[in-house]
Amino acid sequence: MNEVKIKEKITKLADSGMLKKIIFIAGIAGIALILLSSVDFSAFSHKEGDEEFSVKTYSTKIESDLESVISKIQGAGKTKVLLTMENSVEYVYLKDSTTKTKEVEPLIRGVLVVCEGGDEPVVIERITEAVTKALDISTAKVCITKLSE
Repeated sequence: MNEVKIKEKITKLADSGMLKKIIFIAGIAGIALILLSSVDFSAFSHKEGDEEFSVKTYSTKIESDLESVISKIQGAGKTKVLLTMENSVEYVYLKDSTTKTKEVEPLIRGVLVVCEGGDEPVVIERITEAVTKALDISTAKVCITKLSE
């Protein structure tokens, strides 16, 4: 009895042209899915840790963070920071594999801090200590000077 009802409904759909529309829409949807399967969506999405590393972006981020912090140090005033990097990012992979185990960030070769209070010994000492501790570098890699007016 159910089969008779189903056949009647299919016949009714076919007579009204609705079946052709359903098949057409299903075909378009299938073609769209095939086309979408060939699109590389990884270029559109940025996941933390998966995004392409840029030394320029890395150094700019550190520079702006340092500028923000150093300008808050008593006596420093308006501040500009310049970083020099020793090398690019280094990726470590498993042996005979494409699986990345870790990323080694580039080494900081030097830091130049130019600030309004860069000629006062107390301010220089505070900034030097802050930069060396924050970046884990020696004081020989840090230069602090006065900002020209």
